[in-house]
Amino acid sequence: MIHRKSIAKGVALAALLLGYTSLQAQNYKEVHEQAIVVDTHNDVLINILEGLDIADNLKGKTHSDLARFKEGGVDVQVFSVWSDENYGKGKGFAYANRQIDSLYAVAARHPDKIMMAKTPADVMQAVQQQKLAAMIGVEGGHMIEDNLSYLDSLHSRGVRYMTLTWNNSTSWATSAMDESSGKVPNAKKGLNDFGRQVVRRMNELGMLVDLSHVGEQTFWDAIETTTKPVLVSHSCVKAISPHFRNLTDEQIKAVGKNGGVININFEASFVDPNFGKRRQQFLSRHQAEVDSLKQLNRSSFAINSWLVKKYPKEAEAMRPSLSLLIDHFDHIVKLIGVDHVGLGSDFDGISSTPQQLNGVQDFPVITKELLARGYSKEEVRKILGGNFLRLLNANAKS
Repeated sequence: MIHRKSIAKGVALAALLLGYTSLQAQNYKEVHEQAIVVDTHNDVLINILEGLDIADNLKGKTHSDLARFKEGGVDVQVFSVWSDENYGKGKGFAYANRQIDSLYAVAARHPDKIMMAKTPADVMQAVQQQKLAAMIGVEGGHMIEDNLSYLDSLHSRGVRYMTLTWNNSTSWATSAMDESSGKVPNAKKGLNDFGRQVVRRMNELGMLVDLSHVGEQTFWDAIETTTKPVLVSHSCVKAISPHFRNLTDEQIKAVGKNGGVININFEASFVDPNFGKRRQQFLSRHQAEVDSLKQLNRSSFAINSWLVKKYPKEAEAMRPSLSLLIDHFDHIVKLIGVDHVGLGSDFDGISSTPQQLNGVQDFPVITKELLARGYSKEEVRKILGGNFLRLLNANAKS
């Protein structure tokens, strides 16, 4: 027979644990709300250019909309201006400006919710007014079309970082994709003289030099050339997942020595070295449907999206754990300290994310997990946005 006192103690213990869990939940939400949360890379501008309005509820269509930025506690979003190698000479600069126009139009239509921010002072004003501070980053140096005056023009429009390359190399810098594939001979890797001019001009303008997507030789040449701390806007750790887009420990240490910040990407294949194998198995199980969709000229992204919606349980099991994502933060912190890591989600530019991260509304779960790992509130505030704000100030034109 169970004694009444034992039952009472059990009930009291359960109530205590429930109260502790509730307090924990309240604490992480408070920490998240009080922090200035910055995401350095989001690709939703392409969707805006194609006619979607981020003031609408876009759940199921995109990772992002204004209501979900608010729900996720995002204070500062750097919107990526992106194009592939098809937008080269005569096209890239104009296409970049069309995307920038689309963001300014959103801000003009919704001045109570979003504000364009060019300076650290603008960012703080937006935060105080409880508006989303919208910043701009150009993803791919090919969009300046080998023309420094185009770089100046983009800066004047509010662009505050530029990745020296996307997956495609430029005439002046080689990309991680091209260097890792062996496409570029050793003598041609890295920055040429014009590439070094680009880096120096970015330093003069107060535009952050972004080293995501660049090849290793380009990385080292840029580190040697820059006089300001660098940004790595959306990359992960190669020691955990050996993807060509991730950083080696030597590169991570160099960013730390430079005073820069590495912002962790949520793309599943960057996070988890086994994701590609699981994804291939998933596609193989549904090969007949894949083939049928290919015959209808559906893109790989569209095919993947369709399969994920049709087979949600399989798709969920395929995704990396949130814990594995946080391992990338831990690795960088152990190597170079907590002052050099931040958030670079790549939402709306990626096809699969870690579990629990379904869109911009879910940023608080990262705060929860970081606190559970033993990070202090002050350390979490640095990771969520403080480190980027320091970097922005360090690069601001004096």
